[in-house]
Amino acid sequence: MADIDIEPLTAETFAPFGQVIWIDDAHHYPINNGMTERYHDLARVELGGVHPRPLISIFRGQPYALPLALTLVERHPLGSQAFYPLSPHPFLVIVALDHAGIPGTPRAFITAPGQGVNIAMNTWHGVLTPLEAEADFLVVDRGGDGNNLEEHHFKTPYLVRLPA
Repeated sequence: MADIDIEPLTAETFAPFGQVIWIDDAHHYPINNGMTERYHDLARVELGGVHPRPLISIFRGQPYALPLALTLVERHPLGSQAFYPLSPHPFLVIVALDHAGIPGTPRAFITAPGQGVNIAMNTWHGVLTPLEAEADFLVVDRGGDGNNLEEHHFKTPYLVRLPA
């Protein structure tokens, strides 16, 4: 079993896989007579396939313990998938580049409070992985015709852990 050390989530390190959703350093401006600050265009929603439509859902995830045996990743070939936490608890984001239809070596990131992610269309990723406590997430993804889910089971699991 190969080890994967968890990295801090930054826009630069996550860029090959999608976008970090975070208001720090984001373009923003006042609206509603100055009573609201709009943090604008934080992620690119991608919708492909036949009759696509955006979905907004809330997922409630149960906490995982570390270290974590990673046995499965999935991808959505017809749309991006955004996860924004509705609590201050960190969560784990596992992603991998595609190599001829199968995932490459995964990378793991841990979020800071207030960070979410938008996983780009067709990007391999782990399942929703809250840490510390049950957590709710606002999820924006794709609905419509066609199969938008592919799964890959690793023959040999990876061990995802905090660095020593």
